[in-house]
Amino acid sequence: MPETREFHPSEVPAKPGVYVFRDRFGTVIYVGKARNLRRRLSSYFQPSRLRTADPKLRSLINSIASWSFETVRTEDEALILESRLIKSYAPHYNILMRDDKRYLLLKIDHSERFPTLKLARIKKPGKFEYFGPFPKGSALHSTLEFLLSYFGLRACRTSEPAAETRKRCLKRIVKDCCGPCTGEVSEAEYRERLSRTLSILHGDLSEIREELRRLMIENAAEQRFEKAARYRDVLENLEAVFGRRNRTFERPELPETAPGKSGVESLRQALGLSRLPEHIIGFDISNILGTLAVASLVDFKHGRPDRSSYRRFRIKTVDQSDDFAMMAEVLRRHFSRLLEHGLKLPDLVMVDGGKGQLSAAVDALIAVGTPPLPVIGLAKRNEEIYLPGRSEPVVLSRHDPGLRLIQALRDEAHRFAVSYHRELRNKRIEHSLLDEVPGVGDVRKKELLRAFGSIRNLKKATAAEIAERVPGIGESVAQKVLDHIRNG
Repeated sequence: MPETREFHPSEVPAKPGVYVFRDRFGTVIYVGKARNLRRRLSSYFQPSRLRTADPKLRSLINSIASWSFETVRTEDEALILESRLIKSYAPHYNILMRDDKRYLLLKIDHSERFPTLKLARIKKPGKFEYFGPFPKGSALHSTLEFLLSYFGLRACRTSEPAAETRKRCLKRIVKDCCGPCTGEVSEAEYRERLSRTLSILHGDLSEIREELRRLMIENAAEQRFEKAARYRDVLENLEAVFGRRNRTFERPELPETAPGKSGVESLRQALGLSRLPEHIIGFDISNILGTLAVASLVDFKHGRPDRSSYRRFRIKTVDQSDDFAMMAEVLRRHFSRLLEHGLKLPDLVMVDGGKGQLSAAVDALIAVGTPPLPVIGLAKRNEEIYLPGRSEPVVLSRHDPGLRLIQALRDEAHRFAVSYHRELRNKRIEHSLLDEVPGVGDVRKKELLRAFGSIRNLKKATAAEIAERVPGIGESVAQKVLDHIRNG
């Protein structure tokens, strides 16, 4: 969908979706969601809005140089996509949603002897299967509680609790758990219960829907109206959370604002290329004063992101904060691999930055013997395109589809690099706290993080809980861990 300053309601569907505003430099300044995109966007471009708007809204409207949108199926999907874009770009005017809130997921660890459903907010690589995210947090909580009780799945923290814990288990006493840890059901029977639960998560509500309706009717007929109402609420929550029309799926990280083929053709003409740049790759660097320096490679084919070809790099040879040297290292490594394995070279290479980054990139390509190919640098300040051997940049209209294509590539490279840098930074923070605890080596550190997921969760635990959930750690060592991470 083209970006434009002029707004015409007929261009925008009356559907749920997310809209993005950019300023004259192409920077994302606001991300919003709407149940009806046409109505919401129209409200920003009414002349009377400027007269009645508060100062913050007036400033936003006056800063809009271009806009774009993406439609989704439901308002819930719009909420999730909006949140994801805000976390990626931290737009200036989205102050209210910078709290890093994440929507709930359901996760299951199939490697456990008796797997069960648990809540989570962050997807972690490894053995877990995830469902979601689910914007309706309260509905998800009550629905999960019902499913665990209805199918008798365990709700305890560990798959095989200690004997004393089993004895005091209220879920077992009130028959909300089928008691797999005490042998009341076999492992095969438990897996069957789990399989029926997972079918609901995949949207098959036929069995549970009929059962809940039957219970509603029976209890209403016997004038047990409160109980009938509870079954009605459970059914409504199930439909809201897991119904086929309401389930949410992964959406792209940013609206597809790249203008596709028109952008590719426009770039060919603007840069004087001999052939269409149908395969473009872009690079960006992310670091804080040289620490945890990383780089990203994003890949666009025919004007569209090819996320399966994205790559990320840890900087290995540059210790100080030198973006030029880091850019050169990444290009040397990537193109050395392409040449060594005889892989196809891209039609165009873009680096995020001006003359310095471009010069470093060209030197790196020459050093590894790369055949001549077009390389450009995109300077963010004025969105100027620099080419080797030319002192003056190419300046395109902000509405030019070629510029919008390169902006989308640059923004993706930046987002991908920043997300990798943030991931490494969070890991270092968590691991460094445990590295200094006396008596806790690598094995115990991994077991602690595996059991609790994060330092934050670990801080909330008691020494007794740690000793119970982590093999080989007694209460005295557990207390030392807590004392250190709470005071560290």
